[in-house]
Amino acid sequence: PRPAPPGLMWLQQREAGGGLRHTCEQGDGLASYGWLRHDADNFGVQELRDRGLLLRTEFVKRHGGEHGGDWSWRVTARPEGAGSPASLVSLFFYVATDGQGTLQPHVEDRTRLAAVSGTSEELGDFRITFLRPTSESGEGSTYSSYHYLDAWSPGLHRLTDVVRSSLSDRFVFSPLGGPRQRFLAVDTFRGLPGAAEAPRSHLLLHQVTLRLPARVEVTFESGSVRDRRGPLAGPALTAELARHEAAFERRFEETFGLERKGFPPAQRRFAQAALSNMLGGMGYFHGRSLVQSPLHEHPVPYPETSLFTAVPSRSFFPRGFLWDEGFHQLLLARWDPELSREVIAHWFDLMNAEGWIPREQILGEEALAKVPPEFVVQHSETANPPTLFLALQQLLGTAPLPYLRRLFPRLRAWYEWYNSTQAGPLPYTFRWRGRDTDPERFLNPKTLASGLDDYPRASHPSADERHLDLRCWMALASQVLAEAAERLGEPAEPYRHMQRALSDSELLERLHWAEELGAFADYGNHSRAVGLRREAGRAAPGRPPPAPRLVRVVREAPRPRFVGALGYVSLFPLLLQLLPPDSPRLAPLLAAMRSEKQLWTPFGLRSLARDSPLYMQRNTEHDPPYWRGSVWVNINFLALRALHAYGSLPGPHREQAAELYRELRHNLVANLYRQYAESGYLWEHYSDSSGAGQGSHPFTGWSALVVLVMAEDY
Repeated sequence: PRPAPPGLMWLQQREAGGGLRHTCEQGDGLASYGWLRHDADNFGVQELRDRGLLLRTEFVKRHGGEHGGDWSWRVTARPEGAGSPASLVSLFFYVATDGQGTLQPHVEDRTRLAAVSGTSEELGDFRITFLRPTSESGEGSTYSSYHYLDAWSPGLHRLTDVVRSSLSDRFVFSPLGGPRQRFLAVDTFRGLPGAAEAPRSHLLLHQVTLRLPARVEVTFESGSVRDRRGPLAGPALTAELARHEAAFERRFEETFGLERKGFPPAQRRFAQAALSNMLGGMGYFHGRSLVQSPLHEHPVPYPETSLFTAVPSRSFFPRGFLWDEGFHQLLLARWDPELSREVIAHWFDLMNAEGWIPREQILGEEALAKVPPEFVVQHSETANPPTLFLALQQLLGTAPLPYLRRLFPRLRAWYEWYNSTQAGPLPYTFRWRGRDTDPERFLNPKTLASGLDDYPRASHPSADERHLDLRCWMALASQVLAEAAERLGEPAEPYRHMQRALSDSELLERLHWAEELGAFADYGNHSRAVGLRREAGRAAPGRPPPAPRLVRVVREAPRPRFVGALGYVSLFPLLLQLLPPDSPRLAPLLAAMRSEKQLWTPFGLRSLARDSPLYMQRNTEHDPPYWRGSVWVNINFLALRALHAYGSLPGPHREQAAELYRELRHNLVANLYRQYAESGYLWEHYSDSSGAGQGSHPFTGWSALVVLVMAEDY
């Protein structure tokens, strides 16, 4: 909860000035960065490309003692590309406290921070040593300039500001016989301008400025390790890295079998990077959620809690998201089931007394610093798709019984919360709560609770809505609860009864089949003729008129009907495999999936049909289309999973499903690999017209499911 985190910053020393790099920021414009190999336990290798500079960071952990053991870190910096300007670079290695623990600097020659000794609750006594730089090969020494900073920060979220405010350009790099160059270095810290928070983080920072190429190593040694074989540095570190890399290669092939499937080395490295970035992006968060409950007039902070989780994106979404995490665990459970069970247990420990889990976890000052204010408050009546049941479906058979026994009461409470708070207007129907209610602002009010944000729903939110996707999620939840209850010897019939009812084809069709659409659909108070129109605002007396704004116009009165939007929601009975293999409704769904006028693209299935009225339509002036045409990997994964199943089961649609599966798998994998090769990143979603990556990046949350698609492991 209150760690002593080490970290790295860097700065390219250019005459025109360069930006200080620290936390992952899309605005920094790095050509690429990410883990190439990471096993979530012992080692990792990462490369960062920043405008002519290539940084390679490697770490190895050596277990031992009573506090987790030792680890070592190697950073290799070299220029990349002809005529690269990145010749003089500063690397900043630091360690900081977060409200507890002590740090003691050990300084040589007045400016070089040679080591830090410290103690903390979790780590006990430790020593961090900053070794002198060497050549890229690790041999000999290289001329360097050293500076160090001893400062206090209001918290870990302000470390970048502390360092940036301490930089001075009064220093000159003067190698013997070489060119002189003025550069920025940390100087005396005089406090953050305008900072009102009390200092709580002690920061010790070691700056080394050098010509490229060069290598720097850092060792962390735990005070409780008694039988240390020598420092984990130099040749010993090289040997350990090689050993772990070989073990990773073997384990990756044993787990996913991509070489056996004929994937070339470049595509196997792409899959390794996708998995490694999900593992390397995992984090441990501690703090309080801010919650608005119907029982309180204003938001209230929840009790302190901790969360160990994967994250969708290190740059843009570096925190836990409930519905994303279920997809993350489909991949992580293949790599390390025990790790996956630990993450899932953390999520269920976030549950309140009613059985609700906040959909977005903004825990701690660092997480809060990344979130726009309007998204901070979590609403206790708002759900999110219960995708953790997807992961649990995979883990049930092998999960230890004591684990399941501890988890089961939370599963049951979560399930009952959905049934009691998200119930629809008729028996066996469901409705997402928390839709946007401003009728003038949105072309179609968003449904953030569903995870599909701006996907078209009924144009006029009401209590009469029936949401198809939530009904299908509850069918899956009922099945998983029944299987868990049966394994534990608990009463399972209530869950089996609900599963049968929610999977009943006749009832599903009566509630959700839209004949005029030829597909399943939501139902609600809906107008088929809405649009956005620019409207001039009224000026207050004596003041200039406000800028015109887009407002919604309704050209046809809404009435209760099925929502005429063909897209991902329409496919949910197929995606979650609720339809029997001989269902006559499979034929029109498969046809819509394969139709280029509707959902088919050369890059994957688009989220909304091209012939849908709201296809690629903005929702507001400042709200571009999101789930209105783009290709999303998580839903394509569910589609491939379902097609793979229907293509292997006897039935009239078997061959069509199998053929669709082969084509869709090829298109999705080929485009994700091509975009990664061209851009250096996996992306949040992809253009349905060009295949280009869109949204946040790197997005190695559910987009990393491409690894399971390549492995055909569903």
